[in-house]
Amino acid sequence: MQPEPSPSALPSVAARALAFAAILVAGVSGGLIGYAVVRVQCKGDCAVPNGLGAFVGAVVAAAGVAVIATLVLRAMGEWRTIKEGEPPEPIG
Repeated sequence: MQPEPSPSALPSVAARALAFAAILVAGVSGGLIGYAVVRVQCKGDCAVPNGLGAFVGAVVAAAGVAVIATLVLRAMGEWRTIKEGEPPEPIG
């Protein structure tokens, strides 16, 4: 007989996949915005500034959404724990 699996605090696979997709969409959107902002302001040879604008915009946007997604997924796990009537685990 196999032992019974222990309960997991991980959110569902669908929730994690949606969070990952949101981070990707934010990264692409931030990259496009960063590129557009630099493109409007730059004259002449702008390949490097355009690329840097796109990169910085993508990283900042993806990082921001990643923080929010992490907080949401943790809140979902805590909500599930409270809903099932288990005492919350101490933080730290």
